[in-house]
Amino acid sequence: MNHKSKIGAILSLILFCSVLTKAENNSKATLEKKRIEQRVDSVMRLMTLEEKIGQLNQLSSSEKTGPELSKSNNMDYVRKGLCGSMLNVVGAEMTRKAQEIAVNESRLHIPLLFGYDVIHGFKTIFPVPLAETASWDMNLIEKSARIAAIETSASGVHWTFAPMVDISRDARWGRIMEGAGEDPYLGSLVAAARVRGFQEQLNNNTDILACAKHFVAYGAAIGGRDYNSTDISERTLYETYLPPFKAAVDAGAATIMSAFQDLNGIPASGNEFTLRKILKHDWNFKGFVVSDWGSVGELINHGVAKDRKEAAKMGLNSGVDMEMCSLTYVDELAQLIREGLVKKELISNACRRILRMKFKLGLFDDPYKYCDTEREKNLIFTPQNRQASLEIARKSIVLLKNENHILPLDKNLKSIALIGPLADAKPEMIGQWPGKGEEDKAVTLFAGLKSHLPENTKLVYAKGCQIDDENESLFDEAIQTAKNADLVILALGEGKMMSGENTSRSNLELPGVQLDLAKAIIKTGKPVVVILTNGRPLAISWLNSHAGAIVEGWILGTEAGNALADVLVGNINPSGKLPVSFPVVTGQVPVYYNYKSTGRPYVPNEQWVTKYIDCPNDALFPFGFGLSYTSFTYSDIKLSDSKLQPNGEIIASVDVTNSGSIDGEDVVQFYIHDMVAQTTRPVKELKDFKKIRLSAGETKQVVFTIKPDELRYYDANMNFIAEPGDFKIFIGTNSRDCKEAIFSLEK
Repeated sequence: MNHKSKIGAILSLILFCSVLTKAENNSKATLEKKRIEQRVDSVMRLMTLEEKIGQLNQLSSSEKTGPELSKSNNMDYVRKGLCGSMLNVVGAEMTRKAQEIAVNESRLHIPLLFGYDVIHGFKTIFPVPLAETASWDMNLIEKSARIAAIETSASGVHWTFAPMVDISRDARWGRIMEGAGEDPYLGSLVAAARVRGFQEQLNNNTDILACAKHFVAYGAAIGGRDYNSTDISERTLYETYLPPFKAAVDAGAATIMSAFQDLNGIPASGNEFTLRKILKHDWNFKGFVVSDWGSVGELINHGVAKDRKEAAKMGLNSGVDMEMCSLTYVDELAQLIREGLVKKELISNACRRILRMKFKLGLFDDPYKYCDTEREKNLIFTPQNRQASLEIARKSIVLLKNENHILPLDKNLKSIALIGPLADAKPEMIGQWPGKGEEDKAVTLFAGLKSHLPENTKLVYAKGCQIDDENESLFDEAIQTAKNADLVILALGEGKMMSGENTSRSNLELPGVQLDLAKAIIKTGKPVVVILTNGRPLAISWLNSHAGAIVEGWILGTEAGNALADVLVGNINPSGKLPVSFPVVTGQVPVYYNYKSTGRPYVPNEQWVTKYIDCPNDALFPFGFGLSYTSFTYSDIKLSDSKLQPNGEIIASVDVTNSGSIDGEDVVQFYIHDMVAQTTRPVKELKDFKKIRLSAGETKQVVFTIKPDELRYYDANMNFIAEPGDFKIFIGTNSRDCKEAIFSLEK
């Protein structure tokens, strides 16, 4: 046998073994699925109607993350088999005690499912999800979710109410902090990455159930006011708000949470169209749906249910399998069955979905597999976990401005004034929804700089003002501190409870007198670097016009101060890119890059076009924006062909050069615009991106493959099609600064 024949034989053998392995794995998965269904059946046959309803009931411990809804002893429900899950029961010892009651004192010994809000870390706190998305690094995002899952599972918890995958274009909405920003493509990738990180295979005691929330369109709350109504078209629902949920389902998300708000007049927790038709029928979702806190009972407040009985009926009929905390199911469903107002099979189906997840987690085999105090001691808040938090915090930082290369800081500076209410504020480093993170373990900017600055540089701190009041009594000390320094670092932003759930803001300016403090400090003439700590875009036009440098520091978690210091002193070259547009003024919002053109598109100096008369149309900093300590230049786009065949592909490429003097990373972004379609199309849509690292002076070719599937959209009849015609593509370093080319899709 000659050399080529041997290689061919080896490759054939490898391929054959690969096919066998894949077939074997598929066979094992099929057998395991069948085994679980048989075991679910065996339990279901033993259950009374009331016990099945009990599995649909979720109660909270004494730790409340919503309004008080029950005065009863929750353990009594557990003993009677009338509770399938508890939230906010945390810790290996605590969960064991509650599980022992369920397993030893209830009739059928069915284990409980314990859930908890693990939004950006459990004990080791990572950047908030909006900040993590600024890394545009799906591997790191998945890694942070994996570490959160390991820590959470070690503390006895089986289930997290994350990821939040709501798209939001309105920064007034505080919960924008918990999501991936304004773009459905980027949001979909983040959703899938976080689901994978939390769940993996659901076959060991480090996996936890993911819960994609809030289904659906919660991020479109009118006026950016939390819990408020949403009113959007079916087209916008399918184009913008559903894709990240579909990505989460495709990634295997075990659970979905229904939202608080009404969507086009139908409350999300009573919406049969979204829950039963789209989620369970069209997408064939096999997990279970849990309501948000009390949202089934709140159907009464919405005015679509006259009482708790009607609310329970509507919730179950619409597709909510498990009710969180409002107790309408356990109180009312049995009577509704007796009256023939609810079908018994709906209860059985919901119960089956919940039991299936308990079997998948192995809780029937070992109810205490997550209740190991030794694992809890050894796996939580480890040095390795903190290092991972530092790594992703560094990657999440976005450099917004760097005039005259004021950053990184000159190593010869003799004195630096650190001024501002966010300079030494530990609670603000971990923000809202910090799991079981401890504020006193967080590293502030002050602490980070002290450990990173050269010995010859003196660091002097002055608070300057509080985060959110009108008191200017500390101004004089701050001004004098600035005058005595070579350079000023201004630490500004939002308080811990100013971003997150129920923290809607009507004004996106800096709160309190922070802007007045900034004006007073900049008036001294000293060079000023602004560090922002915030969970949403802010309106910072004045700062952009007057500060020397601006660093978007978000809410970065346990290692915030060290990550920021690494960037400031130049140990790390910032590479973050905005996942959401920053407005010029609050009145612009919602502002986003993928808007649609109008019959009178904006043209400078024209009167009868769509525009504001008192500010620009465009964002101050657009989606995808972020600077580096080096610079990147892009060649013109090269297309392998100007015509795309229906079953073909076109290669689009650019040469990207690091034209600066230090190594750096850039996110090369690829956008498409359908130039003529049956319905109006966005001026740009993100379709792909590549994060590349280039040494100083290095050039790399970056390639994107265009296929007809990427050109599909919902036509006038809501058919998802790729339509022949002309398309414009854009490749650049952000959504505004791009090279352009045109190709045609052939018939």
